[in-house]
Amino acid sequence: MFGRPDINVIHTMNRLQKHRGPDGQDAWTDDTLALGHTRLAIVDRAGGDQPIFGPAGEILVANGEIYNHAELRHQNKTYPWTSNVDSEAIMALYSKAKQQQKNGPLSARQHAAWINQLDGMYAFCLWDPREQRLLLARDPLGIKPLVRTHVDGSLLFASEAKALRAHENHIPSFDEAALIARLAWEYPLDGTTLLKGVHQVRAGTVEVWSLEDGKPTMVDKANVERQALSPESTWDPSTQAGHLLESFVDGVSQRLMGEVPMGIVLSGGLDSSLVAAVAHEAAQRAGQPVPECWTVAESEDNPDWIAAENVASSLDLKHHQHILEADSFDKRLPDLTWHGEDFDVTVLFFQPLFQKMAEKVTVGLCGQGADELHAGYPRYRDLAQHARLIDARLASMDHPMARQIEQGNLPVGDAWYTSDHSGSAHTDSLESFLNFELEHGQLTNFQLRLVDRHSMAHSLEVRVPFLGSAHRKATNNLPMEWRLPASLEEKAALRSAADLTRLPPEIVRRPKLPAGRATSPGLITTLIEELRPRGDEVLKRHPRLAKAFKGQPELAIGIGLFEAIHILDRGAIPPQKSAVALLDEVIG
Repeated sequence: MFGRPDINVIHTMNRLQKHRGPDGQDAWTDDTLALGHTRLAIVDRAGGDQPIFGPAGEILVANGEIYNHAELRHQNKTYPWTSNVDSEAIMALYSKAKQQQKNGPLSARQHAAWINQLDGMYAFCLWDPREQRLLLARDPLGIKPLVRTHVDGSLLFASEAKALRAHENHIPSFDEAALIARLAWEYPLDGTTLLKGVHQVRAGTVEVWSLEDGKPTMVDKANVERQALSPESTWDPSTQAGHLLESFVDGVSQRLMGEVPMGIVLSGGLDSSLVAAVAHEAAQRAGQPVPECWTVAESEDNPDWIAAENVASSLDLKHHQHILEADSFDKRLPDLTWHGEDFDVTVLFFQPLFQKMAEKVTVGLCGQGADELHAGYPRYRDLAQHARLIDARLASMDHPMARQIEQGNLPVGDAWYTSDHSGSAHTDSLESFLNFELEHGQLTNFQLRLVDRHSMAHSLEVRVPFLGSAHRKATNNLPMEWRLPASLEEKAALRSAADLTRLPPEIVRRPKLPAGRATSPGLITTLIEELRPRGDEVLKRHPRLAKAFKGQPELAIGIGLFEAIHILDRGAIPPQKSAVALLDEVIG
């Protein structure tokens, strides 16, 4: 809480995010700033409490993991290290950059230069009381979340939007432009959060804040890293598939860093199966036990269940399996909405999956990110059709904000990173569309948000090795025809790399399936059909938007639950009522 700090608000924010860090809570304040932290202890479990204090009185609160912290320690031997926790590497780099600066405070570009040395997933704030500057920074892919808003002359920031409601004068309401874009594109775009005035710190950026005339003001901002593909003209699997696989093994090995048990999220699809395929080699390099695997599905006849069994047995990995109870989704749907902070309904399997994993491990590894890097989604095969679908949804909405999006008149700033989010604006080529999804929301605001919120709901940290720096670099150079060949299956280069592992051929060639519906198609369909009448009533509250819900009945249910939990009830406590009762509250 920057400007007019209130330590009581910070304690409440900690309570609202306790699920993210059950191993310790702390708070700190001075006349300008108040900070809180809830800790999930993974590295230096005995001595890594936060906040972390620097040699000149600086103070740091960080979320995530710095995978190259040992290397950074070796490079900064003169820094007065106080612990073995990985986050202290952030403070060491800042301290070194300050020492090298001769005159005045560091610029945002200078901050970006030292932050760029970090290899990991992170969101952090760093306060320098001497310079009266506050830094907010987020990792290049936005794996770890960071949202902020202004309330009564204070800047509030947190990992989750629900924590902002600790301030009694923060009253959440819909951001209608963000809602319209969400309905058209199927995920939130850019820095939006669906809530008015609540924005994300952009992935791969650092912001510099100070008090100007007593008001929190962003005085500088710079890119740490932007995502941009640079495809080469050729790629030869006979000589380069091994390098691509090696870059992935390196990422998995890095992500086995820690002092806690770890596991693998195994769906039986290519991506999670590839994590399992390299687990033995990666664990040996990391000097860690080989991680075990976890799978959930609605029945033993489910294709994901069968494929995951095949993978685990072929690779000699211990496999934990759990059949979803028939009523598990109805019970978990309100929690899914509260933790997810979006309209998601079809990913209900995440909650029981992560809950089961958290009973045995503290860290999980998953296959998220592979489809965005390697062009794994069906929509990539016909971008013109995808653009027409988005534009048709926009055209169906009788709302001035829909016209603003269509006409490319969005105000560029905190909420929108570009002025044009019509369907045709970003789909002229596969390369431009992949770049768009990496930078504007599909990965950060949808896939990574799902994994972060629903794993941390059970105090489980899930890591994403496909987004490791070495694999990203190797993937960026792949020709488009080796991501999505005209005559072959998608992710062709990745499958060539997978051919070099012990994965069964039928797994390497297995086509892409939608995660939620593939794992529990019957349970999802039944739930949607049971709640559809109430979803139809919810749509009557949004007549100008209703036509955009065509073919997306689950979104009508999702928007009703979101309104009940995050707006009517302010999202300040976990929901205590059933999905039916919550929807009835909305429709009156």
